Amino acid sequence: MAAGLRWSHVGLNCADQKTTEEFYIRYFGFTRARVVDLGESQIVFLRKGDAYLELFAAGGTAPAGRADDDGPQAPGRMRHLAFQTDSVDAFLAGLGDAAEVTLGPLDFDDFICGWRTVWVRDPDGVIVEVSQGYEDDSTHDKDGA
Repeated sequence: MAAGLRWSHVGLNCADQKTTEEFYIRYFGFTRARVVDLGESQIVFLRKGDAYLELFAAGGTAPAGRADDDGPQAPGRMRHLAFQTDSVDAFLAGLGDAAEVTLGPLDFDDFICGWRTVWVRDPDGVIVEVSQGYEDDSTHDKDGA
């Protein structure tokens, strides 16, 4: 690992920063960490633990193609954001009418007993994966060799 390198954030382009901010605060537990005023626009930083989302106003740019299922598969595009929860069903119940499910919930018991995942769309069309029960496989070599 490169000395001192650690995860920082994901930057998201938003049609409406406030709507996107409210979605991640309400349903994913983020809080506003900082706002950078750029004069005619701003950058909003949201934080949950060590994870940050950086929200940009998309401006007049055309929206990306609609993503479905577990996200776009084209190179150079983020496939999805992912979060862990204790209960996919409770998470979906909390989303209520805001839940635009794109895939699932699916059970992956053939791989990991109790692993269950659902994918939903955020206000800007970003696919967000929410899983329960995922565990690393300690039998694999940590160096990837």
